[in-house]
Amino acid sequence: MKSDSQEPRQAGPVDPAMLRRVCGHFVTGVTVITSGSGDQATGVTVNSFTSVSLDPPLVLICLHNDSRLRPVVESAGAYVVNFLSAAQEPLARTFAAKATASLRDLSHSPAVTGTPVLDDALGFLACRVVSPFAFGDHTIFVGEVMEMGLPERLEQPLVFFRGALSALQAVT
Repeated sequence: MKSDSQEPRQAGPVDPAMLRRVCGHFVTGVTVITSGSGDQATGVTVNSFTSVSLDPPLVLICLHNDSRLRPVVESAGAYVVNFLSAAQEPLARTFAAKATASLRDLSHSPAVTGTPVLDDALGFLACRVVSPFAFGDHTIFVGEVMEMGLPERLEQPLVFFRGALSALQAVT
């Protein structure tokens, strides 16, 4: 049964703005992907992350082909998925900006891959790139998990829904 408030359905040529709007109704977690080392270390806010396989342990991220992080990941052959807590919304906004975000003022340490792990992350997965795939305007990086970690205390995760960042509300 169709609701009166439902948007019209769209078939035929896909309008990118409508596709973005529809996909915005899928709640995702928010991550900062970090890669590189030394002065080349940088990061970018990403919600295009998913677990692929438990055996072998594989995850993937998607980076826009124009992303400042894409060539860094390609060169380093590794990346870290840093899961953000709701308290880290300012950090998510910093790394979402077009200008290069610096890790210099952030507390971080190297993973076994040499790539930076944000010390205050809600959790992290350090990955070695297994396969990059170019599709459309993005590159998909499948990575094998080489190291992972969780914080000692549980915090609310940062989520992205309908174009906005917020804390995940408890469901009762």
